[in-house]
Amino acid sequence: MRVLIVEDEPSFVEALRIAFDREGYEVQVATDGRAGLERFRATRPDVILLDLMLPGLPGLDVLRAVRRESPVPVVVVSAKDHESDVVTALELGADDYVTKPYSVRELVARVRAATRRLSSSAPDSMTVGEATLDRGALRLRLPGGEHDLPKKEFEVLEMLMEQPGRVVPRDEFLDRIWGYTWVGETRTLDQHIRRLRRRLESSEGAPRIETVRGVGYRLVE
Repeated sequence: MRVLIVEDEPSFVEALRIAFDREGYEVQVATDGRAGLERFRATRPDVILLDLMLPGLPGLDVLRAVRRESPVPVVVVSAKDHESDVVTALELGADDYVTKPYSVRELVARVRAATRRLSSSAPDSMTVGEATLDRGALRLRLPGGEHDLPKKEFEVLEMLMEQPGRVVPRDEFLDRIWGYTWVGETRTLDQHIRRLRRRLESSEGAPRIETVRGVGYRLVE
């Protein structure tokens, strides 16, 4: 597994390099946005750890460029903790968003979860109502058109479509998709749900995502 760390703060870089090296990752580092984009294109890493406040080329511009070329998992790491920053990164296709300061152990867990592969024994597609989820292409097919989904957004919808009508608890999403218990912080999940709702509501006949307050979400036809 190759991880590309795009970060300009030396203390963070060194801590992350040590942590991921211990986990058996091949670690590559870029200390500005343009270098990060060049390294991504040259080495095609399995996952990218991306700071937002970078010299040369801002992190969000790097994310835009990466998403035009690849579905590689991207975990944003930033000191920016305002909801609008989180929403913007997720809208651009980030798989997860971690705010500084952070636990290196937790960050490693998030990266591991971001690179988790879909089960090879699962069927190629699943359909609920007028919505079909293509596992091979990470694509949602609706009467009104097709949508290529970021990996985490795809996995959220996949869990909902596996058992239509069942309420999926928040903790179950976080444990299966992100691979850890996320106490008190669910903005990333909420934003993925919000984006999926917009996609589904754009097509007549597609199922809808309902919120069950204090519990989680369910998909209904």
